[in-house]
Amino acid sequence: MAGHSKFKNIMYRKGAQDAKRAKLFAKLAREITVAAKMGLPDPEMNPRLRTAVQAARAQSMPKDRIERAIASGQGSDAENYEEVRYEGFGPGGTALIVEALTDNRNRTASDIRTIFSKNGGNLGETGSANFLFDRIGLIIYKADAASADAMFEAAVEAGAENVESDDESHEIATAPDDLHAVARALEDRFGPPESAKLAWQAKDPVPVSEEDAAKLLRLLNALEDNDDVQEVYGNYAISDEILERLEAA
Repeated sequence: MAGHSKFKNIMYRKGAQDAKRAKLFAKLAREITVAAKMGLPDPEMNPRLRTAVQAARAQSMPKDRIERAIASGQGSDAENYEEVRYEGFGPGGTALIVEALTDNRNRTASDIRTIFSKNGGNLGETGSANFLFDRIGLIIYKADAASADAMFEAAVEAGAENVESDDESHEIATAPDDLHAVARALEDRFGPPESAKLAWQAKDPVPVSEEDAAKLLRLLNALEDNDDVQEVYGNYAISDEILERLEAA
């Protein structure tokens, strides 16, 4: 969530702690179901399904749970989830993009609006914040998957636009249309990534004070706790020092 990499602050995702695992698995299963419904049930022939399954495996989601989610997307009685994007603003002048999968647009919109208003933010209209971001493909590998030099060389050769490595991870940015081709090329060399998906990258990250960071984290936590929310992206930049103090408080 924080760190020196500029990508660390574009997407907020809590780790898979035991207490959060059931909710995380439900969100991963929903994405798998939607991906399977939109295309073929074979991950090798369905790029979105492939990345959804890889993300689930990276979180140690059981194989039978993954298979049930795929089968659910192929059934005649499969739930109809709609992809919805919300845009809003949080403490400290930060902008947020919230991506959701919902079977009830009205319910989700009401819930998201309430979360923003109760946590120091306000929900905007579609288009009110996305101009502050670029749409990119984002591939993430653990740091031990390869050396920084090896990952950089392979990613650039595959067509990536940027690579950033640190002690925790390698983060590869691509043009949106190149995401799956670059991900497949890197997988052939380094194995499956931790994740490979379309993301929103802030054009100019906004430094956040400690007071605003505390409020912002409460807003982000509330959004992540919503069952319909899949991803939350922001243009905030919280320093490691502030995060450490907040975590110790």
